[in-house]
Amino acid sequence: MTEKIKMNVPIVEMDGDEMTRIIWEMIKDKLLNPYIDLKTEYYDLGLKKRDETEDQITVDAANAIKKYGVGVKCATITPNADRMKEYTLKNMWKSPNGTIRAILDGTVFRTPIIVENIKPFVKTWEKPITVARHAYGDIYKDVEYRVEGAGKAELVFTNESGEEISRQTIHEFNGPGVVLGMHNIDKSIESFARSCFNYALDQKEDLWFAAKDTISKTYDHRFKDVFEEIYDNEYKWKFEAEGISYFYTLIDDAIARVVKSEGGMIWACKNYDGDVMSDLVATAFGSLAMMTSVLVSPEGYYEYEAAHGTVQRHYYKHLKGEETSTNAMATIFAWTGALRKRGELDNINELIDFANKLESASIRTIEEGVMTKDLSSLSETSNVKVVNTEEFLIEIKERLDAII
Repeated sequence: MTEKIKMNVPIVEMDGDEMTRIIWEMIKDKLLNPYIDLKTEYYDLGLKKRDETEDQITVDAANAIKKYGVGVKCATITPNADRMKEYTLKNMWKSPNGTIRAILDGTVFRTPIIVENIKPFVKTWEKPITVARHAYGDIYKDVEYRVEGAGKAELVFTNESGEEISRQTIHEFNGPGVVLGMHNIDKSIESFARSCFNYALDQKEDLWFAAKDTISKTYDHRFKDVFEEIYDNEYKWKFEAEGISYFYTLIDDAIARVVKSEGGMIWACKNYDGDVMSDLVATAFGSLAMMTSVLVSPEGYYEYEAAHGTVQRHYYKHLKGEETSTNAMATIFAWTGALRKRGELDNINELIDFANKLESASIRTIEEGVMTKDLSSLSETSNVKVVNTEEFLIEIKERLDAII
């Protein structure tokens, strides 16, 4: 390969925090810039910059994805009380992922990266399981209150004319406690359903949806009803034509069914359920660092990211000058996903081909026994070569150069 691949439209690049921020630059330097005339619109979503801009930069990045259609995001810190003190923050800023998802109103699809020499912990699983996570509302856009003493918490709805429509007692407190309010909207639930049905048709895989309508007889039941109405009216015949199916079950029943299945389905979950279950599926397939993640909005916006966090422990070791062996696979696949989608949207076949070859080289590296420390104990390869992060990327580059 003598000439770099040209890009016409930029990808929205969102930098992040801690060890993943270090890996982000390594990937660009070693695996992207030598081959692509990389065109990005850059946003620093590191915690310091978010604090400096009072989180406006996160909003700007989300709106940029609306403008350009494709974004790729590094892992970021969602601050708690300890982080607020550590970084001397003005505010305990909300999750950047939650902010971006609320603006784009999309669905997050997370799928494990499968390699031959790392087998799932669940012995029946033979095919990948994709978790489709609703990316709006619920606890991620909640309102919380610390109750200091006796009193009554109420749920009140007032219409736009100022008329009180409903008032219900949540709880009468005899002493201290906590109260939480959360919401969702029909428009977002409908977008979630259509995104899941469309993705199932694209992948030609069965779609499961799970909630808890037997307990949450209004909130969760609304999700169930919307899925059923849209499926019956818009998708049933399409599913039948492709030989795939859709069904609803309770979230606890779904977990039991998933564990006993062979995999190969798309499992749609509400926001919090999807957050938890995607980590469970990733870990059971081997590692959270081996999980792809893409946010797909009904308007056709795409945001790719790693499913894991900022790898804080490795970052502190890195700051001390100690060697780290951090798995970069999910971050590599965030970039390849974004590059492939950019190529598809702009009809740049060379970009699509490059993304596919980089993924193949990355998988081949692990299957040939070269891997980071986290995978070494999971691998069925007899002679494993454990490497640090930089060495792992160099090994991938060698295999990439061999197939380009």
